[in-house]
Amino acid sequence: MISILGRGAVLLALAACSVGTITGAVAAIRGSASALRTTRVAAYVFGCSLVLATLLMEVALLTHDFSVSYVAEVGSLNTPTWVTIVSLWSSLNGSILLWGFVLALCVMGLAYNTRGKYPDLTPWALSVAMGVGVFFTFLIAGVANPFSPMSPVPTDGPGPNPLLQNHILMVVHPPMLYLGYVGMTIPFAMGAAALLAGRLDAAWTRLLRRWMLIPWGFLSVGIILGGWWSYEVLGWGGWWAWDPVENASFLPWLTATAFVHSAMVMERKSQLKGWTLALVFASFLLTLLGTFMTRSGVFNSVHSFTQSPIGPVFLGFLAIATIFCVLLMAFRLDALGEGERPLAMGASRDLAFLANNLLFTAFTFMVLLGTVYPLLNEAVTETQISVGQPYFDRMGAPLGVAILFLMGVGPALPWGSGATGSAVKRLIIPLGTGVLAVVLSVALGITQFWPLLTFGLAGFAFATTMREIFAPAMARSKARGEGLGIATWAVVTRARRRFGGYVVHVGVISIAVAHAASMAYQTKTPITLVEGQSAEVSGYELAYLGSAWEEQPHRTSLKARFEVSRDGASLGVLEPRLNHYKKMGTPIGTPVVKSRLTEDLYLSLINVDPTAKTASLDVMIHPMVMWLWVGGAFMLIGTVVAVWPSRSRARAAAKSVPAPVSAAPGK
Repeated sequence: MISILGRGAVLLALAACSVGTITGAVAAIRGSASALRTTRVAAYVFGCSLVLATLLMEVALLTHDFSVSYVAEVGSLNTPTWVTIVSLWSSLNGSILLWGFVLALCVMGLAYNTRGKYPDLTPWALSVAMGVGVFFTFLIAGVANPFSPMSPVPTDGPGPNPLLQNHILMVVHPPMLYLGYVGMTIPFAMGAAALLAGRLDAAWTRLLRRWMLIPWGFLSVGIILGGWWSYEVLGWGGWWAWDPVENASFLPWLTATAFVHSAMVMERKSQLKGWTLALVFASFLLTLLGTFMTRSGVFNSVHSFTQSPIGPVFLGFLAIATIFCVLLMAFRLDALGEGERPLAMGASRDLAFLANNLLFTAFTFMVLLGTVYPLLNEAVTETQISVGQPYFDRMGAPLGVAILFLMGVGPALPWGSGATGSAVKRLIIPLGTGVLAVVLSVALGITQFWPLLTFGLAGFAFATTMREIFAPAMARSKARGEGLGIATWAVVTRARRRFGGYVVHVGVISIAVAHAASMAYQTKTPITLVEGQSAEVSGYELAYLGSAWEEQPHRTSLKARFEVSRDGASLGVLEPRLNHYKKMGTPIGTPVVKSRLTEDLYLSLINVDPTAKTASLDVMIHPMVMWLWVGGAFMLIGTVVAVWPSRSRARAAAKSVPAPVSAAPGK
């Protein structure tokens, strides 16, 4: 029954978005209010149908309905409930259903957010967004159908990939990435609408930027959580390995970050329209490329799915979408150029934003080249090569520190051709802070060039950011005699986007420092201990207390217990483990991390011999890793602040939007 109902809901969604794609275009071309109303109804039907289909799949998973093919593929009677719920995104067909579900929510959100506004732009945006929906619902109804009936019906299933059962972060990490990936569809549709309608004003730009900030924020959180999951689960001690699928999530993040900055110039000064729309399109196309990387089987990765027929279909859609974007930019960009003023040259914030765009574009090209070149080389020469971390570190380090430098310089520069002397004065304290950071780093024994440069520029950028956050509040407090707290709250509520952006900068600076420190100064010491034996590693005392088996419905774990102390103070008993799953012959390790503000103690269990009463493990010390996760939290907070709607701005925007065009009789 669930197979029939689920497939019916998907087919209804396919019909609704097909209708909406056509009626949206009709509403835009003919100015038909009735066609626009039909398009909105189609958007809501599309959304509700895929929400229903997703709920039906969750019911099938939770009730272990093995008559549904996807449940038979990933379900198991012994799987914990929380793992059963998240099994929706543990395999290919379910992940495509989740993609469609998120896309449906986004389309409904766009239809609701634009009701009664932007009558010449909204129809095109809904039409393009639902055109993308046609492709994904076609996949769900066809080659990626998770509702296919099973015959004969099995009595149990294998359960999901063991790696997805090994940490609670799998509950939130994939959905965050999906919200980021799929959410890029709406800015893409809005950018296409601007070109098709031949109009891109400040109001639509503000809405476009907000709709990009939302998926950008989810993608940022998803990337950080993915790094945390890798660090806590895989046992190798790192959080970023330049894995092809990791890169696939990073690529649209880079272009979306460049867009967020470029859109500020476009909104404020009606400049960089071509750049900004190109970045919108690139972000969407890179999400499609990333999805192809994950689901085609062409890359070997812990993140990727197996070979499937969906790869060529995705590649075809990527080609169609690319052609669509290129043609739109080629034939319609000139329609937006009227009134665009030339970019101010010299020491200006305008030029800093342009340099920012160039750096992010170069970074994107560098990552893309290193990711796809081995595949292209193998296709042409039939020779396998590997592009690994040395390439990315060597090429990425100069670009990363250059972006960090701009974070310190850009906010101090004036818009347009302002007084350079005042900007230099504003940079004196940040420059002094950067020099002080370098001196302190050298005093602490840090001598490597790139970490030292990173710490100095981080101090420089941090001082600039703090001044930009608190200087307006201090000025208001002094002028009005208000308390600093009251003045700060008033400034934040009146300029949420500005304040949120600088909070995000704080998070990025924290991540840059933590990444430089952890990559350059980590240590790894393999040791083997007999029960009752102790060892000293990097100031930590580890005593092996023995091992024990732990039985759980979905796995069996062998734990090794270590009493850990430092400077005579006990840090407790740490228990790294090896987990045995029926679906996987080799055990999967679960490391244990003892985090401190300055460093992490990381224990990764390699082998336990209960007969010989020995345990072998890697003991790793990772400086400042906690500040990676703290930086991610700052980025999340800053994004929420930046996208939180301002009542005064919303009222002003509503007054500035023209009334809908009256429909002609019969339209």
